[in-house]
Amino acid sequence: MRIRAVVTIGLAALIALAGCGAGGAGRPGAVGSGSAVTGSITVFAAASLTESFTTIGRRFEAAYPGTTVTFNFAGSSALATQINEGAPADVFASAAPTSLAVVVDAGNAAGTPTTFVRNQLVIAVAEGNPKGVAGLADLAEPGLKVALCAQTVPCGAAAGTAIEAAGARITPVTLEQDVKAALSKLKLGEVDAALVYRTDAKAAAADVDAVEFPESAKAVNDYPIVALKDARNPAGAQAFIAFVLSADGVQVLTEAGFQTP
Repeated sequence: MRIRAVVTIGLAALIALAGCGAGGAGRPGAVGSGSAVTGSITVFAAASLTESFTTIGRRFEAAYPGTTVTFNFAGSSALATQINEGAPADVFASAAPTSLAVVVDAGNAAGTPTTFVRNQLVIAVAEGNPKGVAGLADLAEPGLKVALCAQTVPCGAAAGTAIEAAGARITPVTLEQDVKAALSKLKLGEVDAALVYRTDAKAAAADVDAVEFPESAKAVNDYPIVALKDARNPAGAQAFIAFVLSADGVQVLTEAGFQTP
């Protein structure tokens, strides 16, 4: 595959370009110009970004007629492996710097990653909290079935940090490869509680309740985003990142429960 370089644009410039008005739209080739960006854009994104990025993708397509955004949502570590094995993608948005660093270290990123949001864990429980879970210590109670993410994925690493900070000893009945899978176990009634991101519990608020716990502050995950070296649509990759960083993108993300850096 022929490698195409992507020009790195600083955070301030990206935000400025994403917010360009009539002046920006009149400059051919500007990242903020709908006429400069067309075609398909493939975004690999952490599972916890599913709802917010789906919304951002629709808004991006409306702002850039002629574009189509395709998402691959999964655990960040799995996505990093896919990228390094040659899976075609233009943008990678990870739930932790460690997963994105795997791609950077392999030489498959174009430019410097930008942290665009942060996320914290909550304890997701069935609606009404029938087991009376009040904190991490309760997850160690005999007979209480708990789902965690595997330690190799960001939500699992964060859970391990929070559990260690609480001095708790929790034995999960299942270790899942992404946060959506852990939450699914709870929604299906297969577990009594799951450690998931605040944003995922909020997205599933019709089915689950969220129990906040203080130790989650010890395990806040930064989410970085970067264009990829072998992007088939470099201009589209940069425009999508700029849109995520724009006021419109930030509004979608914060309404979903993400924190700004």
